[in-house]
Amino acid sequence: MPRLAANLSLLFPDLEFASRFAAAARAGFRDVEYQFPYAWPSADVARWAHEAGVAVVLHNLPGGDFAKGDRGIACLPERVSEFREGVGRAIEYARAVKCPRLNCLSGVIPPNAARAHYFDTLVDNLAFAAQQLKGAGIALMVEACNTRSVPGFFLHSAQQVLEAIDAAGADNAYLQYDIFHMQIMEGDLAKTIERLLPRIGHMQLADVPDRHEPGTGEINFPWLLETIDRLGYRGAIGCEYNPRGDTVAGLAWAKPYLQA
Repeated sequence: MPRLAANLSLLFPDLEFASRFAAAARAGFRDVEYQFPYAWPSADVARWAHEAGVAVVLHNLPGGDFAKGDRGIACLPERVSEFREGVGRAIEYARAVKCPRLNCLSGVIPPNAARAHYFDTLVDNLAFAAQQLKGAGIALMVEACNTRSVPGFFLHSAQQVLEAIDAAGADNAYLQYDIFHMQIMEGDLAKTIERLLPRIGHMQLADVPDRHEPGTGEINFPWLLETIDRLGYRGAIGCEYNPRGDTVAGLAWAKPYLQA
């Protein structure tokens, strides 16, 4: 049975972040993830998760200033020091909540920029991050994002992610497979997941085209989730979508999995 995790950065947007852990538990989630916890003390985040009785399965490495257009900084040559300082901070937060995996966003590059220099920076940073995380018993995830929602995002295919991981030589680094992004960029979801399953460390979902909950767009999620389960994926699938209305009312699609 698919195991769903509530993404607390997007779900329950009417609540303060601190209250979303308990709200997720009440809705039937036993796992949660979030994007960037760094606005709150790590001890507080750990307390909120503990009091709600939920496990934190994923969060992101620091990704720069989103208000200024950053979407990760791992490929940016001028921000290597900032990235590497962020790795240590992320490990602190992951340890506080016993989170077993951290996700890396590569970043956005200028239009028509030569990719080679950015790729070399990314590979060096992934090798550094993987080594630091390995010492802490944490796995590194690397995500591809679609270039319609995030124009200029450096890694925008599963193959690009795997090439970067391989070049970094990181045996604790995996593909974070986001169904929303990959449906837009590649399609052929089931066959791709089957082919890449040994290298997928985490999954996330949202429907296409508007990044709302399953059932609001073009993806046949009942069939796809059943297929993912049949293929043997046993990790969590993060519900990283923008609720079209009330979060709990919009979870009708998830009731069979949450009840189980």
